[in-house]
Amino acid sequence: YAAPQGEVETALAGIWAELLGVERIGRHDHFFELGGHSLLAVRLLSRLSQAVGVEVPLTTLFTRPVLADLAAGIVEVLSRCGPHELPAITAVSRQEPLVLSFAQ
Repeated sequence: YAAPQGEVETALAGIWAELLGVERIGRHDHFFELGGHSLLAVRLLSRLSQAVGVEVPLTTLFTRPVLADLAAGIVEVLSRCGPHELPAITAVSRQEPLVLSFAQ
């Protein structure tokens, strides 16, 4: 066991522990070997964007499933772009046609 190092690894380990139901997450732990699967991966990335302020593609987790490697990738993105602030969710009038999302 090697304890997480740095702010990103620590935040990531906390999210992993909560999602996977594992008490202690080390920096060399593998997300999928601890019981992670694709649905948990999507939940992880959603929480990660809120906690750290960066959106990570799902493919990144599949190519970097070890905590320290994923954290290093996140730090790289943060150093290039900085944290992103997600737009606030606001109520809209239901009296007018609604704008479609990108996926629609």
